[in-house]
Order: sequence, then C-alpha cells, then structure tokens
Amino acid sequence: MKRLTASLLLAGLCSHTALAQPTSSAAEHLSAAIQLATVSHQDQAQIDFAPFKDFLTFVETSYPLVHQKLQREVIADYSLLYTWPGTDAQLQPVLFDSHYDVVPIEPGTADDWTHPPFDGVIADGYLWGRGAIDDKATVISTLEAMETLLADGFEPARTLIFSFGHDEEIGGRNGAANIAAHLEGKNVKLAYMVAEGGIVVENNPMLPEKPMAMVNLAEKTYATLTLVARGQGGHSSMPVEDNAIVKLSRALATLQDNPFEPELIEPVSSMLRTVGEEVGGLQGWLLSNQWLSEPLLLSQLTKDRMSQGMVRSTTGITMFNAGVKENVIPQVAEAKVNFRLLPGVSVETLVARVGELIDDPSIRIESESWKTSPPVADMEGEGYSMIRSSINTALPEALVTPSLLMATTDTPHYQHLTRNIYRFHPVVVRLEQSAGVHGTDERIALESIDKAVALSSALIQGAGGA
Repeated sequence: MKRLTASLLLAGLCSHTALAQPTSSAAEHLSAAIQLATVSHQDQAQIDFAPFKDFLTFVETSYPLVHQKLQREVIADYSLLYTWPGTDAQLQPVLFDSHYDVVPIEPGTADDWTHPPFDGVIADGYLWGRGAIDDKATVISTLEAMETLLADGFEPARTLIFSFGHDEEIGGRNGAANIAAHLEGKNVKLAYMVAEGGIVVENNPMLPEKPMAMVNLAEKTYATLTLVARGQGGHSSMPVEDNAIVKLSRALATLQDNPFEPELIEPVSSMLRTVGEEVGGLQGWLLSNQWLSEPLLLSQLTKDRMSQGMVRSTTGITMFNAGVKENVIPQVAEAKVNFRLLPGVSVETLVARVGELIDDPSIRIESESWKTSPPVADMEGEGYSMIRSSINTALPEALVTPSLLMATTDTPHYQHLTRNIYRFHPVVVRLEQSAGVHGTDERIALESIDKAVALSSALIQGAGGA
C-alpha cells in the first residue's frame, strides 16, 4: 500500500553552454524562454516587468506563423490570447491555458542549483532552470505544435483559443481574470478547457514499466484564515490569565488535533479503480471494490502526510505573530492557517467549522474572498475522451487516469465559461524530477520536451478535429 501511496501522488537567447550539445528547436526555444526571468512576486511592486515584455517579443519572433495567421490579443499588458478560427461555427470553442510566469528562487539557495536557475543550460540530457516544467514547458510545446500545424495546413473544425497567462503563480487576478472577462464579454461559452495540472509520471513504484498520465478533473480550494486573539498585556513579571498568545495557541492546537474526516470522493475513487484494473491481483481487487475496501483505503492513505491530501481537506498552521519584546506580554496575537479543501467544501463551511472547533468568541476569524474551485469535470464528457484519446495516440504505452490536483491554479477565474475544466500538462517526467517543481534544480529531460510537443500536437488536433 505504501507503493500505491507514492504512485498516486504524481499524480536566440540560448547561451553557449546551452548549445553545447545537439538539441531540437523546441529545446532551444525553451532554453531561451527560461533565460527570460519572468518571476511573479506576491508583492507586485517587486516584479520586474521587462522580461515579461521581452517574452511577448520572443513569442512573436520565434513563432512567426502563429503571429501572422492567428488572431493575437494582449490582455492586461502581458498575457497573450490567440484565437484559431474553426470551420464549423456550430461547435463551441475549446480553450488551452498555460502560463509563462514562474516562482522566485528561494533566497539563499541559488548556489545550491547544479546550473544557474535562469541560464537555461542544456547538460547531461536535461534542460535546467526555473520554469522548465512549471509551466514554460507547456507554453513552448503548445506554441511549437501550433507553429508546425499551421505550416502543415491544419484547419480545425472547432475554434481553438490559447491563453498564456503572466501571473498564475500569484492567483491570476490580472491575467486569467481579465482573459476570462474578455471572453465573457464576447459571449464565449467553452465546450471545455484544458489547463495546467496533471503530468505523465514515469517509473512510479506501482507501475514501473508503464507511465501514468494523470488528468486532473478537479483541484482543491485554497483558503487562508487569519485568527486574531486579544488579551491583557503588561510586564512579564506580572503574568496575566487572559494571555493572547496562550489563547491563540490553544485554538491552533485544537485545529491541529481535529483534522477533517477523510472521505473517498471523485475523482480520487475513479483514479483508484483505474489503477486497480491495471494492477490486478488482490491489490487491484481492493482498489476496484471500494464498497468493501473503503475503510482500509482511507486508513492507509491518511497515514502518509502527502497522500492524505487526496482524501481529506487539510489544515496547515503556517504563521504566528505576537510580541515586541521578551519581557512584554502582548495584547494581540495573530496566526495564519492555510487550508486545502476537497471539492464540495465551501469556504463558508470552513469558517463555520473553525469557529465551532475553537469555541472562543474572543478570537476573531478573518477570511478573504477566496474563490471556490470549479466543480469536478465530467469523466464521461467529450473533453476527457479527447484528452485520453490524444494521450493514447502520442503515448500509447501510458495509462490514462483521472485524478485530483492537490495544488491550486487560476482556473476558478474560468469556471463561468465552462463546467468542464481538465488539468493536464503534456509533460513526461520521472518521479524524482517532480521535487524540482518550485524547488531547486528544476529540470526536464530533452526527450521529454519532444514528447511534450507530440502530446500538444495530438491534443490540439484532437480538440480541433471534432
């Protein structure tokens, strides 16, 4: 079962060093894109937008047919929107969404990288750098496929829309939000949407000889609550009963000691069944017959700190702030608690639950207007069928399975355009590479770049050919 747990989690500008070994044009373009440090910061005053402007120019010059033949719109100064008209106006369009902004390098860790994070170095069979997987690989593979298909004369029956956001890593409030509003203003209704999310994982412990292509039908809702306790302050030589730090600490301990109850819901239950059918044997029978095995499955999955996120809403106490001096009892203590909510759990339900657990009216609970994630996409819908068929075409050896994205994307901005949002990176990675996403030594294998282009091409043709 531990092996099962691990497997289910996963779910020019080129430098001389980068050109030291033969590469495809896609790898060279991805290297160039990585060298443009399009870093998003939560404090937008820290963002250097010059590389973002350079990225728009890079796309224009690197993909001339895309620029010349498709309708191009710049949204909110830095996000790109391309429209490829279809021949059948009766078919609703499909949106392919990805983003070219990246997260910052953690301060003090730049020297830990094997190669500098923004040099786009190609070495030892890999392309190294921030964004190599998340999400410039998707952006570049999509553009490469678009350029090639245009050169080949491909004409989609269905209108295809491609969005390349510039601030997904900080919530998409300028990029995705304005793209969605722009499309809504044009009365666009999507048949479905393909966004970032699941990947193709090689060498997973459960299926070491078969890549697992994980298509996220849903994602967890991101919500942070701020808890504020007030008490009596004073000199530490005269302790008080009404201590704000103590009150808040008790409240946080209560939240930590009372996790959400686990539950087996979609799309996780379908993922387990799909894996079970492939695995066979006793383990496969247990995964497939959840009417009997659900308690055992939940027990096993909740034992692992990572896999528990698939079957329960999680509570993470992340920040605590109180006091200004060691001999002064503060009057105010504040903490932030981050929650990742399963599909179907609203922020309002969360706030009510936290209030009931704490049971202390003197502690104020503050919540921003967090967006609830979109509903679970239809596994029987044409979107999932298209993605599965396209993956089978480009990677016939892969097992396609529905899954849940435990992170959060900017897709909530698009949910009024379609209820069917499928999250899938056309990226093939080995299990150990996933640690580099948002971390040190993010990298992608050169062969995976070419596979990503093939997958992107299959997805575009699959969506457009309906």
